[in-house]
Amino acid sequence: MFARQVFRPANMLRTQVRRYASESPKSSSNAAAYATVAAAAGAGAWWYSSSGAKAAAPAPSEEAKTIPGKADSLAFKGGDQGFISLKLEEVETLSHNTKRFKFALPESDNVSGLQVASALLTKFKGPEMEKPVIRPYTPTSDEDTRGYLELIVKKYPDGAMSSYMHDMEPGQRLDFKGPIPKYPWTPNKHEHIALIAGGTGITPMYQLIRAILKNPEDKTKISLVYGSVSEQDILLKKELQEFENTYPQRFRAFYVLNNPPEGWNQGKGVITKDLIKTVVPEPKEGEKVKVFVCGPPPLYKAISGTKKSPADQGELDGALKELGYSKDQVFKF
Repeated sequence: MFARQVFRPANMLRTQVRRYASESPKSSSNAAAYATVAAAAGAGAWWYSSSGAKAAAPAPSEEAKTIPGKADSLAFKGGDQGFISLKLEEVETLSHNTKRFKFALPESDNVSGLQVASALLTKFKGPEMEKPVIRPYTPTSDEDTRGYLELIVKKYPDGAMSSYMHDMEPGQRLDFKGPIPKYPWTPNKHEHIALIAGGTGITPMYQLIRAILKNPEDKTKISLVYGSVSEQDILLKKELQEFENTYPQRFRAFYVLNNPPEGWNQGKGVITKDLIKTVVPEPKEGEKVKVFVCGPPPLYKAISGTKKSPADQGELDGALKELGYSKDQVFKF
């Protein structure tokens, strides 16, 4: 049975994956879907999240607000220009250039209180620096996690903040401020969302996926297309697989690798227009569909066009425009 399924003609496999975009899949197995992804992605160099590319770092939004906060919620206010200092508790190496950082909140019963989707600003200023370095990051810990928050940070050769954080050791402190509102999510806001991510662009997508799937009232279906250099560079893979196993009728992840291992049965190369056409709901669905994009600048350029500023999404361009999606159907983190 499995062999007959895997070796069906490509057009039949493509139909299977397309069906998921419009109705619940009949089985929790994604083998045929992955085979289709491998065919649709094609071959080529994964240039969206290459080690030398600098991740998009939007400037701080002027609309950033302090958390309105529950009684036990951490309020990001006070201190120097609204920043508060948090102590680094743990550091975990995830890959050759990516680490997970666990920062303690001021009190053990504090929660971050972030809304979905939103991010935080980080800041440091060295003794020889005239101006501080400020960068936004999306925590990967649950918004209701008590006592700490976590960041996953990839080190870039020319990344001032990422290089500084990768040199940090437990006991040191970093300044935080937020939240920075991104896209206000409410349950069932769209029937189906598609998330197209590269590298650490997975973090706001993960925030959104987790919030939707943990809410029993939210029935939104989710398709994730995630590009990385190698299998080891797929961030949060274990967590994503758990979501996929737990919610097979509502969540599917499709991976594309620049350097796939032997026997890899998913996408190889770049995220292509054909792949998007295969796994993402069709633009004719209108408001029922929303496509989110996040990753390094080349990914934005190829898939959606770039943002002008945190407050200006800019014009829609790239593969999504060519496929007929409207500007209102796409959000760029």
